[in-house]
Amino acid sequence: MTDRLPRRAVGALALAGVGIAAYLTWAHYRPEELVCFAGSGCETVQRSSYAELGPVPVALLGLVAYAVMLGTALVRGVLSAAVAVAVALAGLAFAAWLVYVQGWILDAWCVWCVTSDIVLALLTVAAVWRLLALAED
Repeated sequence: MTDRLPRRAVGALALAGVGIAAYLTWAHYRPEELVCFAGSGCETVQRSSYAELGPVPVALLGLVAYAVMLGTALVRGVLSAAVAVAVALAGLAFAAWLVYVQGWILDAWCVWCVTSDIVLALLTVAAVWRLLALAED
């Protein structure tokens, strides 16, 4: 089995993640409200102290991670696939913490963030699938 299909899945999901994270990064630096669904807690989450690690917006960290994973989809080989898995797993662990923060500390849910979390979970599955496909060869 080749890694063609899982590599394309990684690329497509990473591209979706880049779009979401780029919007959230842009919105972080804009004084206007986020475009969000009525009744959601996007503003609460995005304006909280948890939206930054020091001076760096969490969304920017996500953008960098998604861009790295997109880059790995453009490069063939086990090393590239392993990097994608490592970045995806680290991102997923951090995302789990942020889900906890949204639900139990802030009591507010950002639809954009949750969508990113779902994309990241699917991306992690695709990255592992790709690595396993390469291991079979």
